[in-house]
Amino acid sequence: MSEDARIDALRRRLQKDSGSIAFAQLAEEYRRAGRFQESIDVCRTGLSRHPGYLSARVTLGRALLEVGDVDAAERELTEVLRVAPDNLSAIRGIAEVHRTKGEIPEALEQFRTAFEMAGSDPTIDDLVRDLRRDAAPAQATARRTLAYLERWLQAILADRRARLYGAQA
Repeated sequence: MSEDARIDALRRRLQKDSGSIAFAQLAEEYRRAGRFQESIDVCRTGLSRHPGYLSARVTLGRALLEVGDVDAAERELTEVLRVAPDNLSAIRGIAEVHRTKGEIPEALEQFRTAFEMAGSDPTIDDLVRDLRRDAAPAQATARRTLAYLERWLQAILADRRARLYGAQA
């Protein structure tokens, strides 16, 4: 069945029964097709009736991330992990949130957790390798900055000691 045919079938199913949980499948199909706003709209409508449907929340979080609403994506995925801390899709989604926000150590930790849960997953392996490569220059810069700040603090302390002890002598 083609992508459009699946979407049409799910849309007809929802038209017949607007309270159906098929909204989650439709939203996921929209997301996979790159129709992110439609995915978000379907998720929000369906979640208003079925607020505890976690897979729909994951789909919503992932679609929100795709349209750049990182904070809303993080809220949705964090809520899923609060209820189901072993939800692999939510863990991967949160890892992507951290990566998008430039929080590389947090992203690596989440991807590591996903890797441990999923076993060998080449996608996760590739993401972790890329994140480590991207993080290396930032870590080197952070080390240099920290060393500079430590030297600066030592100079301030030495100056204060000289003033304090020089004034008493």
